[in-house]
Amino acid sequence: MFTYLNPEVRKRLVAEGKLLRINAEGERIDGGHSAPAGQRSLNVLGPVPLPLARGTAHPVAQWFAAVRSTELSEVEGLATTLREQGGQHLFSQLASSMAVNSVLVIGNAESSASPLVRVHSNCLTGDVFGSRRCECGPQLEAAIDRIAEDPEGGYLVYMAGHEGRGIGLWAKAATYLLQDAGEDTYQANRSLGLPDDSRDFSDAASLLKYFGRGRPLRLLTNNPKKLNDLTEAGLENVVRVKHVSGVDDCNLRYLQAKREWGHSIDEEDLNS
Repeated sequence: MFTYLNPEVRKRLVAEGKLLRINAEGERIDGGHSAPAGQRSLNVLGPVPLPLARGTAHPVAQWFAAVRSTELSEVEGLATTLREQGGQHLFSQLASSMAVNSVLVIGNAESSASPLVRVHSNCLTGDVFGSRRCECGPQLEAAIDRIAEDPEGGYLVYMAGHEGRGIGLWAKAATYLLQDAGEDTYQANRSLGLPDDSRDFSDAASLLKYFGRGRPLRLLTNNPKKLNDLTEAGLENVVRVKHVSGVDDCNLRYLQAKREWGHSIDEEDLNS
């Protein structure tokens, strides 16, 4: 698992006590990320407050992200190389060495004349924990419902390795801390020296070519860039269908930033 933190941001988080290192026994050691020879250690990042929507109590949890120090040892050099080479898809190599994607076939998809499709980027905090800092969990649930209830049925493509728009869970945790300090979701990525969106949708396009068999597809997304990336990857006959869900006070600023960045989200969508 390769993810990247800008060295200056890392130093700041260490100084603030939000990035530390522990050994195999759970004892705190120095804040660097290079493990002593022969000793396993973990880098721990947090706490990040997560207002949760799972269950009935809806507590605000404190999230800590942890990664083995050895996983970070070569990342900075790799990030520099990828940045020099350019291209959003190259940065996806920082998020995962092997991404396993999924396709869910729902309803009458196989006999449909125009399947309804959702290409969903994995989001541990939203999809699994029920974090309300983003709208990912509600979008995922709403997509499944919409596809299941649509007479045409359709496909849900779940993309692994897309955490945090492609930067990985470790770096995403850092962006949350930067957002809590006043930056928006895109500014936080840039502070880490990472692209606004480094996701690679070429695998999704290939899967939809296979399952879609040339049929017109209706894509559930508010992100014109996602549609453009799929089209540039050779997917044809795709029409975008608006997909807004899960708007609340916890993610309103995040959704406003997405709207300003180019997502097709209307003001009334955020005020409903």
